[in-house]
Amino acid sequence: MPRPIIYRRIFFDPTITYFKPAGVMLKNLSENILTKDELETIRLVDLEEISQSKAAKKMKISQPTLSRILASARKKLADSLINGKAIRIKGGFYKMVSSQRKGLGMGRGMRAGVGQGGRGRMGGFAAGPGGGCKCSKCGTEVQHPIGTPCYQMKCPKCGAKMTRG
Repeated sequence: MPRPIIYRRIFFDPTITYFKPAGVMLKNLSENILTKDELETIRLVDLEEISQSKAAKKMKISQPTLSRILASARKKLADSLINGKAIRIKGGFYKMVSSQRKGLGMGRGMRAGVGQGGRGRMGGFAAGPGGGCKCSKCGTEVQHPIGTPCYQMKCPKCGAKMTRG
């Protein structure tokens, strides 16, 4: 009887799951599939610079398993960059878990000491639901509508894209 699969714990669920080279039509592309557990190992080890042993403990897997997953992920990324392939993020053996640091108000996936000073979920400056949107061309300011990012709005006067003001 085979050994049961141990699900990897991941703390980050990407909203963007497809990347492709600019200027190449989708029908002409081959793609590499990067699993969510591979993405999590890259996030922990390469982006957050956590040691492999600590990242493995966080994901509840052994360090050699994490090393194999990381090597596979890096190979797929290198192949995509060098050979102009698309990257699709999907699948894998994982279990989504919430952040272990509850009540710090730093958002999902943030560590203590990182992101303080109001960097926001997408690296912005965390202006919150209130505030306003400002036209980058003519300087017109309008009230920020909740649920719509400023960059998706157009200026009522000149039609240019708005930014957070």
